[in-house]
Amino acid sequence: MAIAMASASFSLQLKAIEKCRAFDSPTSKLAPAAGFGPFSSVAVSFSQGRLSSSRTSLVTRASSATALEDGGPSEADEIPTPKVIIDQDSDPNATIVEITFGDRLGALLDTMNALKNLGLNVVKANVFLDPSGKHNTFSITKGDTGRKVVEPELLEAIRLTIINNLLEYHPESSAQLAMGVAFGAVPPTHQVDVDIATHITVSNDGPERSLLYVEAADRPGLLVDLVKIITDINISVESGEFDTEGLLAKAKFHVSYRGEAIIKPLQQVLANSLRYFLRRPTTEEASF
Repeated sequence: MAIAMASASFSLQLKAIEKCRAFDSPTSKLAPAAGFGPFSSVAVSFSQGRLSSSRTSLVTRASSATALEDGGPSEADEIPTPKVIIDQDSDPNATIVEITFGDRLGALLDTMNALKNLGLNVVKANVFLDPSGKHNTFSITKGDTGRKVVEPELLEAIRLTIINNLLEYHPESSAQLAMGVAFGAVPPTHQVDVDIATHITVSNDGPERSLLYVEAADRPGLLVDLVKIITDINISVESGEFDTEGLLAKAKFHVSYRGEAIIKPLQQVLANSLRYFLRRPTTEEASF
């Protein structure tokens, strides 16, 4: 059932993505966001502490002049790991999106236009540099209400729109993104083993909420699926962060049950439900 819903949701997201074509420059870091409600009107808000990052590299050459608008890399350049972070914790009034691809991104004006085509406002854009590269950050609100984005489906559409534009304007990134399999110029050279990549932990985060951490192989619709599984067992998602880092997805959710931290038995139920769902595709294929 969850897979069917994810499939339907992703097809809607792809339609939104087709309207948005662009990825030509970066933004920087944005502020935190608010929380999740029931799944029918889920409010997604993501993160105070940054999730840990890793760095993998492949040697490839960009095949598009557009992708190299800010100065093209040489053939010997290391391809950095593309990262898209959706932060719902940092700003109570806006959803923060951060995009990083080494120092290869420009001003991302086309990406901002693509987000506007989803009915969103980019109220602030920043760029900052650190040893890992250039970080482009956007503060985003809904165009009709001026409030932060809380619907999982729209948050996933934002994520997939950004990745789609990255694939279009920086085709060398496709070898390190899950969507590169279907839409990239160069598909990933290896697939992530879901059993090895899947990590789930639940810990206390004060008397009124718990902290859920999920790391898994990325795939379209994953954010929506995770929120649905959590809320299907009557656990509320208050806020969090969802990171796309190469072929992996890393999510951190602040969750609660009836306004309190999740007790140990329910923590185990939650972890088992997520683990079953995330590993199920490989298990089912192997059973035939």
